[in-house]
Amino acid sequence: MPIYAYKCESCGFAKDVLQKISDTPLEQCPSCGLTSFRKQLTAAGFQLKGSGWYATDFKGGSATAPAANADTPPTQEAPKVESPAASPAATATAAP
Repeated sequence: MPIYAYKCESCGFAKDVLQKISDTPLEQCPSCGLTSFRKQLTAAGFQLKGSGWYATDFKGGSATAPAANADTPPTQEAPKVESPAASPAATATAAP
């Protein structure tokens, strides 16, 4: 359930209220009793930090993604071993 910020336009009393989205907005101020209690527009209660899809997927420039973990050393590739059938000496046949 979201938390909504309310403020009275008459006396200035402010309060945060936990309500369902389907609940009707409050109108009566709990401090002065007038019907000038209005829902305020506030910033979102979360922030996107760190490297996430928004930071890596839609930036212009390089098409490569950053490493998943910069603290780990790069892995070494295993040396390539040619099979005897793939070498030029093995594929050459003797002329009759």
